[in-house]
Amino acid sequence: MSAPLLVRLGERDRELMLRCVIAPTASRRSRFAWTAITHLGGTGPSVAVAAAPWYRCCELHEASRVALTTLVASHLIVQLMKRTVVRARPGRAGLHAVVREPDRFSFPSGHATAAMSVALGYASVFPSLGLPLLALALLVGFSRVRLGVHFPGDVLAGQAIATATAGLVLLAS
Repeated sequence: MSAPLLVRLGERDRELMLRCVIAPTASRRSRFAWTAITHLGGTGPSVAVAAAPWYRCCELHEASRVALTTLVASHLIVQLMKRTVVRARPGRAGLHAVVREPDRFSFPSGHATAAMSVALGYASVFPSLGLPLLALALLVGFSRVRLGVHFPGDVLAGQAIATATAGLVLLAS
């Protein structure tokens, strides 16, 4: 890609984020709700949900295995990319973040990747849960933009990493 194209994409990403970010005057209730949603993609909840049924029988064990494998593999990819791309978070570019930023790197979104990894892991074994799980994963991703800690492109990249990783995990199974 040429530098001007990357600059234009960055500008569009910022413009879209500014349209989606929660207003500083938003109600406390609204900020709390978006914060609760965003924390579902954090390390603790993601690992807990992926690992909890590990020792259960049959389908639950299989779903846990796929979710954990996808979560760990995608997290390694995310961390490698974050330290390679080194994109600053919106808060470091002068925009207000509503929640604490977990680190200084924005691209790709680890929360969006984790939520999508777990959702796809369970959806692969329990297809009837696929739509609600994917909707929740997409909501977690949007919450990262809404709270001002990621650009939309960061979230989309994280979700794409999770999707590709889940596909590879399922192919290898």
